Amino acid sequence: MNGAHDLGGTMGFGEVVPEAEGVVFHSDWERRAMAVTLAASMLGRWTLDESRHVRENRPPAVYLTSAYYRIWLDALESLLVAHGLVDAEELADGRARRPGAPEVTAVSPDTVARVLRRGAPTERPTDATPVYAVGQTVRARNIHPDGHTRLPRYVRGHRGTVELVHGAHVLPDTNAHGRGENPQWLYTVRFAGTELWGEAADASVQISVDAWESYLEPA
Repeated sequence: MNGAHDLGGTMGFGEVVPEAEGVVFHSDWERRAMAVTLAASMLGRWTLDESRHVRENRPPAVYLTSAYYRIWLDALESLLVAHGLVDAEELADGRARRPGAPEVTAVSPDTVARVLRRGAPTERPTDATPVYAVGQTVRARNIHPDGHTRLPRYVRGHRGTVELVHGAHVLPDTNAHGRGENPQWLYTVRFAGTELWGEAADASVQISVDAWESYLEPA
């Protein structure tokens, strides 16, 4: 999906100004937005890839003018409605109009800490053998899918070198849309800045991108 979220290498949006290390939230509502999003995800109604896709498919005018956690909150509302946990009237009123689902229970701080420490591994077993190897030159496919993808626009059609092979991992492109995990081999591919942005680019710049096997083709 070519959305407003995919801004890597795009000009015209001003300088990127790094924030001080350790700054996570700018106000209390942002902290609460993240906490509610994490708690809702523990219901197991949607996958990480679906939630990421819903955040990224906001209309460009909304995405580009919204605070980071405002996007999270809007996406959570969309997920809650899509999965039947609330309806639009309840969101508008800010209160429930029906009993909650019986399986929805409070999440304790200890549970949250344990789940966050464990993470959600995406590596899966596979009988397939990797097509590419470390040191091999590949090309990122020039694809423009309607649905979710993790392949940045700025590397599409460009040549890079495989620097790591990570094993087989859940394919976000299908998992975001309920079409199964379909694990594929995952590679880290290194691209030269001059390959991506031409001879005028800083020759010392190199970009590494994690790319699933279907994102790549032989160069």
